[in-house]
Amino acid sequence: MGALERLADVLDGYTEPAVRLSGVVCEANPTDRFVRGLSRHAALGDQLLIHHHDGAALAEVVRIDRERVTASPYERRHAAFIGAGAALVGRFELRPCDEWLGRVVDALGRPLDHGEPLPLGPVRRVDADPPKAMKRAPLNRALRTGVKVLDIFAPLVEGQRVGIFAGSGVGKSTLLGMIGAAATFDVVVAALVGERGREVMETLDGPLAEHRDRTVAVVSTGDETPMMRRLAPMTAMAVAEYFREQGKRVLLVVDSLTRYAHAARDVALAAGEPPVSRGYPPSVFADMARLVERAGRTGLLGSITGVFAVLVDGDDMDEPVADTARGTLDGHIVLSRAIAEQGRLPAVDPLASLSRLADKAFRHDEWELSRRLRALISRFEDTRDLRLLGGYKPGSDAELDKAVQVVPHVYEALVQMPADKPSEDAFAELAALLTGRTAGGEADPPSA
Repeated sequence: MGALERLADVLDGYTEPAVRLSGVVCEANPTDRFVRGLSRHAALGDQLLIHHHDGAALAEVVRIDRERVTASPYERRHAAFIGAGAALVGRFELRPCDEWLGRVVDALGRPLDHGEPLPLGPVRRVDADPPKAMKRAPLNRALRTGVKVLDIFAPLVEGQRVGIFAGSGVGKSTLLGMIGAAATFDVVVAALVGERGREVMETLDGPLAEHRDRTVAVVSTGDETPMMRRLAPMTAMAVAEYFREQGKRVLLVVDSLTRYAHAARDVALAAGEPPVSRGYPPSVFADMARLVERAGRTGLLGSITGVFAVLVDGDDMDEPVADTARGTLDGHIVLSRAIAEQGRLPAVDPLASLSRLADKAFRHDEWELSRRLRALISRFEDTRDLRLLGGYKPGSDAELDKAVQVVPHVYEALVQMPADKPSEDAFAELAALLTGRTAGGEADPPSA
């Protein structure tokens, strides 16, 4: 074998470029590095490998001026200095594979669980484009989450994108864990964005403990930079897309979309983008829509069902992130602080929650029963003050009489704790409970 053949064999598996364009750090602050020499070559979203006194670190180009580019580093631990070299390395890419199941990684795809080094699969762009509209498959396969209140009032369909809306401390993360424990999914990808450090293990060792072997967790805690918190959901989406292409039914859990929006806001403001809506730059809402649109079903056999937690600041459902998410997603599950205070967990408000694909998830008889129960609950809640004041007299309104008899038992049947076994058939269990109450002469089950 000649020298050229030997050189070709060596370079065959070598993926690093032989030559890289480089610039020089001319200014730095705690959040950004300003680099001269790359303005004509770098694009927004490109990665720079900046050499510091204590090693090299990645940063992302967030702004390009005529004389310099602005790059935000992913980590704070590297100290920048004037004159440091900054090499242009292109877009950020990830290489997930089947062996990532059961592992915990950070937003850059590095292992956090002290396990073996992660094997590498095919290259994937973290900021990939959403599937084209005409390449999407119809959403018509019903899913059973095992959470009774969802399966009855806000059912999910394979490939649906739904949001869980609630204020702080009402049970979003707990409900996400209960959905993640459903046996109907082949793979669970959980993006824990801006979480407290202790909550990471509580989530993994709690509802997801029995399914860790089919879960990939992407973690970026609240003490990390906005760049890492902004990247974590996109990394999780890239991992989910890999498994979707393998024909898997994937559940993508993002906790939370609001913290992702906060991180994207911090990055955009630092790059000089003006705020337009309660302090949020316009790119934040475009990035949210782009992330959400990457979920769903394509022409392949696999699917990504996205469940996104939305932290409603001050319990204001009309604040910008919640309002944008509600218009982008295929349904919303609203958690009520008042219901949580009554001890009814999960604290889902069946009247405020909505699945835009409920007609695809229900059989006709289930649809009619769900509609009937919703009407009875609405009547029961609308007359709560009247009944407390003693203005209600049994026998004067047959519909209200039935609501008063049935709804408290429905509320009781919907109570479900994380340690409880997932429901196999929520409608059958509810019917059995109401039938039992009928046998005791307390209530008649609502007829469709």
